Amino acid sequence: MGLATVGREETTSSGDIEAAVSKLRDLFGERCAVSRAVREQHGHTTSLLGNQMPDAVVFAQSTEEVSQVVRICAAHGTPIVPFGTGTSLEGHINAPAGGVCIDMSGMNEVLRVHAEDLDCVVQPGITRGKLNEYLRDTGLFFPIDPGADASIGGMVATRASGTNAVRYGTMKDNVLALEVVMPDGTIVRTGSRAKKSSAGYDLTRLLVGSEGTLGIITEITLRLQGIPEAISGGICPFPSVEAACNAVIMTIQSGIPVARIELLDTLQVKACNLHSKLTLAEVPTLFLEFHGTKAGVAEQSELFGEIAAEFEGGPFKWTDKAEERTKLWHARHEAYWACLELRPGCKSVTTDVCVPISRLAECVEATREDIEATGLIAPIVGHVGDGNFHVSILVDPESEAEVEAAHAFIGRLNLRAIEMEGTCTGEHGVGQGKMKYLEREHGDALDVMRAVKKGIDPLNIMNPGKIITM
Repeated sequence: MGLATVGREETTSSGDIEAAVSKLRDLFGERCAVSRAVREQHGHTTSLLGNQMPDAVVFAQSTEEVSQVVRICAAHGTPIVPFGTGTSLEGHINAPAGGVCIDMSGMNEVLRVHAEDLDCVVQPGITRGKLNEYLRDTGLFFPIDPGADASIGGMVATRASGTNAVRYGTMKDNVLALEVVMPDGTIVRTGSRAKKSSAGYDLTRLLVGSEGTLGIITEITLRLQGIPEAISGGICPFPSVEAACNAVIMTIQSGIPVARIELLDTLQVKACNLHSKLTLAEVPTLFLEFHGTKAGVAEQSELFGEIAAEFEGGPFKWTDKAEERTKLWHARHEAYWACLELRPGCKSVTTDVCVPISRLAECVEATREDIEATGLIAPIVGHVGDGNFHVSILVDPESEAEVEAAHAFIGRLNLRAIEMEGTCTGEHGVGQGKMKYLEREHGDALDVMRAVKKGIDPLNIMNPGKIITM
């Protein structure tokens, strides 16, 4: 199974799609693109899946325009695929049945900030980086940081998390309400700005993580956090991955309010040294960050140093100087690109799993042994404070043997995590790539998901071929 373009799954007649595209071109003019280059850009994937293009791309600028597109597509049974910035990793934006892609990047405004209530209302196309730039003068920030400068809408759709999740939670914990265009074009709101509610089904949580299969998110109300008075961060080397993981477990169980705690294995540290011009010891290493008062972050840093020493780690070198911390976290965020320098010309295929924190060391160690036995080059990096880690497999796309070995390894990794009472994806989402593991993970609950999907989207036009088969 190579990286070639995957064939189209026919779920509706091409004539129906052509009729829908014709109406959309009449309505939107140049903002309904049909050129091959634009369509390929909106069907790309960073996984082992091939590119599956839509038939047209509409660049929407308002909720009302999204509703218009959906109504036309619904009338013609035409599939719809929402698009943010294209940073998803499991084929979420592929169009296996063709249809229309709705590009949300033009809907990128901060609509309202309620500083006194610690919340804001934004459009889905704004990226987390731009949002935090906008918020900087208010003394507030949005804490979810998946690494890539993803769109907020895409982060909601995939239930993203990232480096700060151990302290601030994931997107499901930080979304108060949504405005959503449903599969018939109806515009609904799923909640209010109240911090809690007992009024009816929790539609917000249902739509967070639905990956565009139930509706298209057009407005988001987010929780915000105050920018900490003080931040400290640093690095701590360990003699083994197992020792580093055990130090993480002890840190969490000790109740130290760590904001970030990231694991880089030896190969990932080597890649970061090459790419970001660092001089770290090439051994398993933890990157950490603490938020709070000046005295608080100093105390937390010292406590962690004592825990690390119990597992033969250290010395733990930490700083509260912003420029030094920024350099370290920039290197961590560049980890994907750094990996590519280990095998120039190869493709980095990234996958993730999440397990209970008590099984973290066991799962990571078993995965490392699997990598060595398979002969793959695959650095490990992870948001290990909540049991989530990633493996970046460097694959020659022209080598069928390597592609097959990568597929087999990913399968073993996902099943290993599920058997440890974990999940096949902690934050990347299901898309197309993880669908095959959901039955093992969810069992009969998958039928409940199908019933929800069928009830809300009976025509199966909303991002079909993702999460579940109908």
